[in-house]
Amino acid sequence: MPLPYLTQARAPLTCDIDAVNEYGDPLQIAIPAERALTVYVDKRELVTLMTLGAHPELLVLGYLRNQRLVRDAADIESITVDWDVGAAAVKTHHGIVDIEEKTARKVVTTGCGQGSVFGGLMDEVDQIELPADACITQAQLYSLVNTIRLKETTYKSAGSVHACALFSLAAAEPEMLLFVEDVGRHNAIDTIAGWMAMNMLAPRLPTACGSLPPEGALRLRPGEAGSAALAAEEGAGLVFYTTGRLTSEMVIKSAQMGVPIVVSRSGITQMGHQVAQAVGLCAIGRATNRRFVCYAQPGRLKLQPDLAGPRLRAPEAA
Repeated sequence: MPLPYLTQARAPLTCDIDAVNEYGDPLQIAIPAERALTVYVDKRELVTLMTLGAHPELLVLGYLRNQRLVRDAADIESITVDWDVGAAAVKTHHGIVDIEEKTARKVVTTGCGQGSVFGGLMDEVDQIELPADACITQAQLYSLVNTIRLKETTYKSAGSVHACALFSLAAAEPEMLLFVEDVGRHNAIDTIAGWMAMNMLAPRLPTACGSLPPEGALRLRPGEAGSAALAAEEGAGLVFYTTGRLTSEMVIKSAQMGVPIVVSRSGITQMGHQVAQAVGLCAIGRATNRRFVCYAQPGRLKLQPDLAGPRLRAPEAA
């Protein structure tokens, strides 16, 4: 079955406004262009997502997959986004079985803007199997963090957004497959999940479709198994990066996407740690410059302490 047709309704990520600084001087600054996108599945209203609108079709696809409403991109015939009415129309091939029951129970999450997920957070977590041999070296971790540092981003120009990225460790140096920013980290990871559904998780399916991969993404030609697909299939290793904290739902989404290593600029919660330990996911946080903390599954991290530089001496007691 072919992959779904996706429109390409990318919206401007920022807008300019007039403001005043602390001295009373007028200035014009850029701010993130947050907008509402109401998702309809087979003409049934499902949810309204607040988003920048960078890759709305991939966001919707990833949202449906991470909510466990669809199992595969091939379950969907098309996703059509129209910003004039702020709507995304999803047409499935055979409908979503028991959609009323699946969407009846909601859990308010820690996501920006007080998001929610359908069903129980821990449902089916015990069925997740991550690649057993996937690992990352300390040198690769530093390279990954530096790649993010050098990236030109909406955050640098306008602030007020979260960023997520997907890296492949198939080569010696981490390869950034996709970089996404949005008003919330959950939107960003859902967009990555949508891209993976179109380009990686089913490499044997035709990859020609109505949507081009986002900027910086690896594009696979029909029938071609590129490095990203090999990374997913052969356990060469995928790494998910986020600027946000590693809460339980972020860890669960990463694991559902088959990503065994997660790196964050922020920290981790107790439940996020418990889930990471349970599914065998390596969780690394506080990753800035040469510093980091490996919270879970340190066996997936090949330490190279000499790369960290000299230890800082603790101040002597008076």
